[in-house]
Amino acid sequence: MNTQLNDSLSQQWFTKFKYICVPLLEKSQLSAGTVASVLPLLSNLESALLDAGGTGFALSQSLVSYIFFPLSTILRRNESSAIPNQILEKIFSVLAILCETWWWYCDIQIWDQIFKLSSSIIGGIEGKGKGKVRDDETKEAAARCLWAILRERRAEEAPQNSPEELLHARVSQLQAHSQSLQFMPILGQTVNTLLLTAKSPHLPLQRISLKILRELISVYASEQFLPSILPGVVSSMTRIALGMSSKKGWVNGDIVALSLGTLEPVIVKSLGDDICIREGVVRSVVDLEDFINLTDAPALVACVGISTTHCDKFFDTSRESSNYPCFGCIVIFLEDHPCLHIFNSPPISASPIVLVVVTIKLFFPGCFASRSSRPIELLAAASHARLPLLQALLEISKENLSSLPRSIVSQDDTKVEHIAGQIEAICQLAMSSSTSSTGLGLTSISLGIDTLLGPTGGIEKWGFTLLSVLEFTSPQMSVSQGSVAQLFLEDNADNLDTVNFPEVMLKNVLARSARDALARMLRALGRSSGENSIYAVEWFVSTGRYSRTNNAIAALWCAARLLEGISGFSLDEGGMATSNGPRSRKLERFARGLARDLAELWDEEPDFDTQTDTARTDRQTDDSLLKTEFTKGFKTIRATLQIAEPRATLPTLSEDQPMLHKIFRLQLLSISAGILQARYASVLIQVLYPVLHSIVSPIPHLSLTGLATLHFMSAVMPYASPANLLLSNFDYALDSVSRRLSRRWLDVDATKVMVVLVRLVGADVVQKAGDVVEECFDRLDEYHGYEVIVQGLVEVLGEVIKVIEADEPPTQKECQDEMQSPMITSSLEPLFEWLSHRKDPPPHEDATDYGPAPHKAWGATKTEEESVENQSDGLTTHPKVAEDAEPPPTPGQALTKQMVSRSIYFLTHASPVIRARILTLLSSATPVLPESALLPSIHLAWPFILNRLNDPEPFVVSAAAGLVESLVTHVGSFMGRRVWDDIWPRFSNILKKLDASDNQNALARRGYGAVGTESAYTHSHRLYRSILRTMTAAVAGVHMQDASGWQVILAFRRFLHKQAHEELQACARELYIALGKGNKDAVWLALWATCGHLTGEVAHLREYRWDIQDNVRVILDK
Repeated sequence: MNTQLNDSLSQQWFTKFKYICVPLLEKSQLSAGTVASVLPLLSNLESALLDAGGTGFALSQSLVSYIFFPLSTILRRNESSAIPNQILEKIFSVLAILCETWWWYCDIQIWDQIFKLSSSIIGGIEGKGKGKVRDDETKEAAARCLWAILRERRAEEAPQNSPEELLHARVSQLQAHSQSLQFMPILGQTVNTLLLTAKSPHLPLQRISLKILRELISVYASEQFLPSILPGVVSSMTRIALGMSSKKGWVNGDIVALSLGTLEPVIVKSLGDDICIREGVVRSVVDLEDFINLTDAPALVACVGISTTHCDKFFDTSRESSNYPCFGCIVIFLEDHPCLHIFNSPPISASPIVLVVVTIKLFFPGCFASRSSRPIELLAAASHARLPLLQALLEISKENLSSLPRSIVSQDDTKVEHIAGQIEAICQLAMSSSTSSTGLGLTSISLGIDTLLGPTGGIEKWGFTLLSVLEFTSPQMSVSQGSVAQLFLEDNADNLDTVNFPEVMLKNVLARSARDALARMLRALGRSSGENSIYAVEWFVSTGRYSRTNNAIAALWCAARLLEGISGFSLDEGGMATSNGPRSRKLERFARGLARDLAELWDEEPDFDTQTDTARTDRQTDDSLLKTEFTKGFKTIRATLQIAEPRATLPTLSEDQPMLHKIFRLQLLSISAGILQARYASVLIQVLYPVLHSIVSPIPHLSLTGLATLHFMSAVMPYASPANLLLSNFDYALDSVSRRLSRRWLDVDATKVMVVLVRLVGADVVQKAGDVVEECFDRLDEYHGYEVIVQGLVEVLGEVIKVIEADEPPTQKECQDEMQSPMITSSLEPLFEWLSHRKDPPPHEDATDYGPAPHKAWGATKTEEESVENQSDGLTTHPKVAEDAEPPPTPGQALTKQMVSRSIYFLTHASPVIRARILTLLSSATPVLPESALLPSIHLAWPFILNRLNDPEPFVVSAAAGLVESLVTHVGSFMGRRVWDDIWPRFSNILKKLDASDNQNALARRGYGAVGTESAYTHSHRLYRSILRTMTAAVAGVHMQDASGWQVILAFRRFLHKQAHEELQACARELYIALGKGNKDAVWLALWATCGHLTGEVAHLREYRWDIQDNVRVILDK
């Protein structure tokens, strides 16, 4: 049944193709009259083939031959140059569709003829002599036809019922034909043609040409043929990938990928190890004995060149090429060449030292990433060449250390990274002595590194040379003036993740990879030498301890990196990978002493006038060191008569140097904490203050480093958070702050340290806050005349109040509705009821005179006697407690009461900032304290609070208004008379003064009837806002007198003007809504008259300059 269906379907398609192929064959002789009819037939044939493929119909071999016959007839009967481009383009399109199926079983000669035809059209070499130049579309169609017979097939594409080995047999047949001597010239000409079209500006032609090139090289070209085309292919593909063949100077990413994909097979198949070993070009090195045998053999290391200079050039080239996409191709090439492969070269005598130098320079900096075991196994195995090889490694390390400063000064980042990588690789070989699987350690390398970093290693010579070229600076960035760490701590002190240490920059090393390589080199030196390098760390610390020059900063950085290597962890990784192994007593003793010595530096004032670079003189007198200069710019010409050059002055310290010195000291403190871990608690009394002092620094990098140090310490000691660390050692921290607030030792930043201490500890500070408050007031009594210290101490008290306010539950104050209920009459019904019954006769009473007789029985009743007995029993057993008695104050409330009572005297301080802070402190304390604890102090300070409303500083007046607002909100009964007798007259005067001052303010709003200023951050705007909120609270919380209420209604109408600031309009609406709850008629009368809707006696309230219609509508609707 299926066979009949297939036959019927084949017959239908044959009939359809017959109606196209027969007319096409009749008009195969092209002329000016037949071209117009042949072109539609070819288009129909292409469409029919596409439709057949879309339906899944597979063309049989006979049907393909039937369709191919008219096409071949057209090509045979007409000269190639006489066929128009459009006809030829359609023919190749049809051939490409046919070849998708025909490739599996067509004759090899047909495949050969189609290959030659397509190649000739692409290259423009049709017929004899110079052929016709075809357009890009025709060349693209020919290239697609060529791609159809060359592309790689999958087994799933094979025809049905075909043998499984058909694909392999067909590919082998075509490979044998293409690699024959007769076909090789055609293949070479085709490759040359495709290299030209691969540079075409026509992108489709360029893409298909690159695809065909890769397929020809990968599958059809022989290994003997590829070396001859290698230079041309590499040159062309490199130019294409770099955009050198394009007018734009760049190409799309897919073109780059295709060009690099073409480079890969031609390089691997031409220069790969397999072909080179098979042809006898290279010899593979398996063990170190092969190195010795190579001394007498004609083979030398020549991967890029025998000399180390050529090796360095190779690395320079590969490093530069990493900036381009072709780096991926180079990686593929290197992966196909394992390390230690030797190329043949002319017989030159070479020693094992030269071989090792070349091997190390080529492969060691990078081979540990992917082939870490191979070099270690080679050098760890027992061999006669082992000793000279290890000596060569030590010579390389010494040479690199001496050349590293010159490379840094010349700003050759590539060379710096390469040299640092070599030293790191040698150190890794030394570290493998304890982990080698063979049991043979590289102890000679370890001993050499120990000597280099020990007392006899000449660290005074190479160390000063290295320090003189390392110049650090902080990255240029714009940060707010406040402490970065404090911004981190705002409302998020308990939810901070791990804070990383900020990085610093090297002026002479610009690349991040080079800076990281230098740091890894020093860590590797410390890790490989272990405790034997403690001498080097001590030398670097002593060099940088008492100075703030560039040498001192670089010395601390080197000491930190070496100590990281000794400790086995890195601060760059967040410090979470600290080693938990046992530490030696020597290392712990050194870390403990280092932490104490560095902490003392925060208490010493360096003499910046005597800071000199001690190494500078040594370098000038040392002739063994080469002097390297790197200058930029022009040398100025001195128009003077002085013959001698002026003597260079000593460099002055920049602003960054003290900050960088502290940053590296903090890093050393962190590393010492990582070494001691839980035993670090013994030095916390010295270390805590320097860390907290750094956190409050206004310099962003120093502040962030201090915060990172605190987090690192809490993690390694270990504590759950920095707050737990500070709470556990709160006495240490408070003692360190108090010692720096004494007359002998005064630090103005100590108060900031106390603020951040309270903020970090959070709610748990209430347990210790008594000591903090007592310390603050002791210092206030002692330094009350010093504005900076008093301001800082008051800020500490304010921070304590914030913590207590967040921790204490709100006190039970009287409800506003209950307070106003006896004062405000909400209904006149009782009055009307009394008026209607006021003349009614009194109720009937018995007027009979019974004489002096009792109106009830003598004595108490039985019920009354029982109640008296129960009351007497209750008094003897459980004393009755008054229902209105207040509960005893909590520790937080008692502390707040102490702060309020002792701080009100500073309301008259000479500093306006301190006066404002005390007012803010009282405002924050109002919700915390009960009335019995708060009101006596407020009553005592009330005259001072009123005077602050007349303060010349607007922000002080605003703070005083905020205090009144808080008092009115929480203790309205106490403020009842005071608001209208004392506060409102002063507010009225303030409004008049602000109205007059806004007329002279440059930020005032312009326009008819404008109110306030444009900005919401001016003092007048903030004061307006405070007054509005205070009066809103007063109206809602205090009984309003009619006269004063009418004045308030009239005074604040201006803020309903739509030209006023939106925030002031919102506050004014809230005020009038609150006024309406007390006296709706008065609010309606004043606002309606202001809008001009009322006449008569209130017509004078009309204000034409204020447009308050919208706000009035909102107020009256509510």
